[in-house]
Amino acid sequence: MDLNSDLGEGFGTWRLGDDAAMLDIVSSANIACGFHAGDPRTLFETCERAVARGVVIGAQVGYRDLPGFGRRFIDYESADLIADVLYQLGALDGLARAAGDRVLYVKPHGALYNTIVQHEQQAAAVVEAVRRYDPDLPVLGLPGSVFLALAEDAGLRTVREAFADRGYNPDGTLVSRRQPGALLHDPDEVAERMLRLVSEHTLVAADGSVIKVEADSICVHGDSPGAVDMARAVLEKLTAAGVQVTAFAGIS
Repeated sequence: MDLNSDLGEGFGTWRLGDDAAMLDIVSSANIACGFHAGDPRTLFETCERAVARGVVIGAQVGYRDLPGFGRRFIDYESADLIADVLYQLGALDGLARAAGDRVLYVKPHGALYNTIVQHEQQAAAVVEAVRRYDPDLPVLGLPGSVFLALAEDAGLRTVREAFADRGYNPDGTLVSRRQPGALLHDPDEVAERMLRLVSEHTLVAADGSVIKVEADSICVHGDSPGAVDMARAVLEKLTAAGVQVTAFAGIS
């Protein structure tokens, strides 16, 4: 099982989360690309730290929305979204190569991630951008999403993701951050949920129902309160159960 986190989301002197600590825990780093978060120096230094620790670098592409942290829907024309995703991929890949590695997968961020669960036009645009940049890059997304279906049709490798620190609706989508139960905070609860996910492929939704969730990678958001403690608890719980935590994308 892969363990990933969203990193590089500070800006200038403002810092968000503890990237250095997370990089000692996770196997894959979803590094911001400057559109929803991150300035060039922050992103470059995050890439350098990931390379030093042997953590795989992924490009976390998002809406052009620094003030809203990429969590507000934007109604894009396809050509604009394709170009924006290509721009972000090229920028982070350049920084990653200068740091000694390269981008090895793509994960959409925030509102873009949630939008392309069902929004076919934007999902197709993201798929097209990845295909044009490098068709060998895997894409990370929500199981059952339009995005992963279109990516698979386009010949891209798809990786199903689950969220350790987020609540789920009965249909397998994430509880909106505006609703109660969207965020989980207890490290022990989160770790137990992820062990159940790995061993039984089920989770308990916000309404108490049991849902089926198939995943190849688990995300702990780097900006969540107590993110490092939750990530460490998940790693220790899975390792104690004999689950090997390793990146889904190969290290160059």
